Amino acid sequence: MNIGASTDRGRIRENNQDYYYFSKSSKLPLFIVADGMGGHKAGEVASKMAVDVIVKVFTEADINKLDREDVIIDTIRRAIVEANNVIFQKSIEDLECNGMGTTITIAYLLNNKLIIGHIGDSRAYSIKDNELKQETEDHSLVAQLVKNGSITAKEAQFHPQKNIITRAVGTSKSIDIDIVIAEVKKDDIILLCTDGLTNMVDESEIKNIIFTNENMQSACDNLVKKANELGGIDNITVIAVKIVWNGVVRW
Repeated sequence: MNIGASTDRGRIRENNQDYYYFSKSSKLPLFIVADGMGGHKAGEVASKMAVDVIVKVFTEADINKLDREDVIIDTIRRAIVEANNVIFQKSIEDLECNGMGTTITIAYLLNNKLIIGHIGDSRAYSIKDNELKQETEDHSLVAQLVKNGSITAKEAQFHPQKNIITRAVGTSKSIDIDIVIAEVKKDDIILLCTDGLTNMVDESEIKNIIFTNENMQSACDNLVKKANELGGIDNITVIAVKIVWNGVVRW
């Protein structure tokens, strides 16, 4: 597996409230990005807590059962619910963390399937046959406005309320989790990222940078560099995975 990951606080923010994880073992092909929100350093707390809880749930699961789609989906849901509970409780108990939350985008590889769990406006893309496809749906105000025809996709790019999300982990007792399943094959690329990338770099440029960097670590580094060159107004996090197998996960 050809894997890269990069994160940066950007050129404006004092702290990096993003957090990410990717497994170094093919036995647990798990990838996560999270974009925290909240005053002071609460966003940092929320994103790290979410990722830590999700990784813990997966590592404590029966690895022999994580070869079934239904078990993986159930584990993703259980992990996000547990993360939501932990963050919500922390926000109640600690005044400095009041109102904190985070986006979460999880990807798990099962043979030729990519199983995604998602809340918020971080994104999962697949790149196959030279086409970049957004696999997740943004849970944001502007995405809703585009969906109902109030604004165009082009207008959404520069909308003043672009940063308002409609779903997050940790902000309420209950959550609504999107599950997406996509087919993948050898030489496809999976991209997970926070909105610090997609708000600065358009999709055609993202695709161009990935295709001009055979090594996924170089691709991630150059995507972050480009976002900063274009203003870097938010934290930026990217994970890129190039699939080098057919049917069997290994790296």
